[in-house]
Amino acid sequence: MKTYDFLILGAGIFGVTTALELKQRGYSVGLLNPDHIPHPLAASTDISKVVRMEYGTDMEYMEMLEPCLEKWRAWNDLLGETLYHETGFILATTHDLEEDVDSFEGASYRNLLKKGYQPQRFDAKELAKRFPAFETGYYTDGFYHALGGFAESGRVVHALANYAQQLGVELYLGQTAEKLIQQKGRVVAVETREGNTFSAGHVVVCTGNFTPYLLPELKPYMRVTGHPVFHIKPNRPELFTSPNLAVFTADISKTGWYGFPLHPKEKVVKVALHSEGLELDPAIDERVVSVEEHGRLQAFLNQSLPALANDPVVFTRRCCYTDTLDGHFWIDRHPEIEGLSIGSGGSGHGLKMGPILGELIADAAEGKNHKWGARHRWRHLSKDTPQVEEARHKST
Repeated sequence: MKTYDFLILGAGIFGVTTALELKQRGYSVGLLNPDHIPHPLAASTDISKVVRMEYGTDMEYMEMLEPCLEKWRAWNDLLGETLYHETGFILATTHDLEEDVDSFEGASYRNLLKKGYQPQRFDAKELAKRFPAFETGYYTDGFYHALGGFAESGRVVHALANYAQQLGVELYLGQTAEKLIQQKGRVVAVETREGNTFSAGHVVVCTGNFTPYLLPELKPYMRVTGHPVFHIKPNRPELFTSPNLAVFTADISKTGWYGFPLHPKEKVVKVALHSEGLELDPAIDERVVSVEEHGRLQAFLNQSLPALANDPVVFTRRCCYTDTLDGHFWIDRHPEIEGLSIGSGGSGHGLKMGPILGELIADAAEGKNHKWGARHRWRHLSKDTPQVEEARHKST
C-alpha cells in the first residue's frame, strides 16, 4: 500500500489549494473527495463568489486580500481562461459614511484610503448614473472600488483540481473519509465509507461542512449554517451587465443583501443573503429556500433593484457555511493527535482567500508559523463568543 507524505481529505477550495501547495513543496500528495469536483453540496459549488478587499475595521483581512488579488489574476493566466472577473465592488448604504465611520462601509472606506487605494465615493444621483439598475435613489452614500469582483467558484475548484493532477497530485473521487486510523496517538491512515484504506505520514482534514462530524471535538466551536441564494433571469440584461453593474452590497451589515452583475456564461443575476443563516445538519437536512425568504427577496428587489423585481427566479439553493463561532478560519495541527491537521471554518469568506489558503494550511501542517496564522489556530471558544465579521447581518 502506498503511503503519501500528505493525504488531503476534501477537494473544495481548502483542500485543492493545500494539495497544490504541498505538491509544489516537493511532497507526495493524495487527495480524496466523496463525489465529482466541485462536490454538489460543497460551499464553493456555485457560479460565483465575491472577491473583495473590504473588511470594515479588520485591517489584517484587508491585507490578506492584497496578495489574493494578485494571485487571482495570475490564476486566470495559469488556467488559461478568465475565471476571476475584476468588475469592481459597490458598497451602497443609506447612511452617511462620515457620520457612520464605524459601519462596515464607513470603516472599509477609511481603511482603503489609509492604505493608499482610491475608492470612488458616490451619492444617490451618481450611483444611479453610473449603475442605472440602482435607479430608486434609496442608497444615498457609498463607494465603488475598482479592485475586486467575483470568481466562478465551482469552475475554479475544478480547474485547480485538474492542475493539481497535472503536477502529480493523486486524486481519488468517490472516496468519503469516514474513520481516522491511529497508532500510538498518531494518525497513520484513513478508511473511507466505500471500503478503501489510504496511508499517510500526515492527514489534513479539509472536509468543510463535515469537519465537525469527522472530528467531533470541533463541534463546540463550529456550526453549519445555510443561506439563501437566488439566480434571476433579467428581462433587461444590459442593465446588469458589467460595467453597468459590479458586484454589490446593499447596506449588507443591516440587511444581508449582496449580488453580482450578469454572469457571463449562465446569463443570470445572482442575489444572496450574508447573515446568521439557518443552522442545519449537512448530511440530513434539506437545503431549500423558504417562501418567507422568497418574500424577503421580492421586498429587497422592489426597494433596491426594481428592474429585476418582476423577472423570473430560475434557480435557488441554500449555500452552507462552515461557521466557527468567532468567524475566523480553523487552521492548525491537532493539539492531541499527531499527524493530523485541520483546514476548515470558511465562515462565508473562504473562496475569496483561496489563493493564500493553501500556504496557510501547508505551513500549519509542516509545523511552521505563518504571518497570518495566529488568529486561525486551535483555540477555545464558548457559546458567548461573538462572530466578528462586520459585513455579516445579525438579527440581534
